Amino acid sequence: MSQTIENSVASLTCLAIPLADRTLLLPNVVVAELIPYRAPQTSAGMPAWFLGQINWRDLRLPLLSFEAASDGQAQIGGNARVAVINASGGRDKVKFIALLVQGIPRSVKVANDLVTVPGASLAPLELDAVQIGDDVLKIPDLIALEQLLEDAGLI
Repeated sequence: MSQTIENSVASLTCLAIPLADRTLLLPNVVVAELIPYRAPQTSAGMPAWFLGQINWRDLRLPLLSFEAASDGQAQIGGNARVAVINASGGRDKVKFIALLVQGIPRSVKVANDLVTVPGASLAPLELDAVQIGDDVLKIPDLIALEQLLEDAGLI
């Protein structure tokens, strides 16, 4: 029995989230749902990373481009989808945010021996880069992403 408990602690199920120019790594429990892309309701004068608002389960969620928020450009490709992310910044008004993704995330088991990529180039809103097999995945700073929304007066 203790072996089973040790094994469950030794690994974490995560999702490799494909973006246009990188892949993010998020714990499975952070992603509430993956939904088809739908054009957001936009407003003039918004930052490039804020794509607008989408409706999800009777809620209006801010739809963000992680790429544009971290010094890249928002890109809506043919495989675009939306990952609904559980907010973790402790703000009462924000329970979920929507993140533009490019394709279907894949499940990844992450062991406690995860290797960071020394000297990896990190963009703003990226905490670290890790190597899983041949892939380099970026660890996003979701709390900073929520703070960006708050600083822009969008929440």
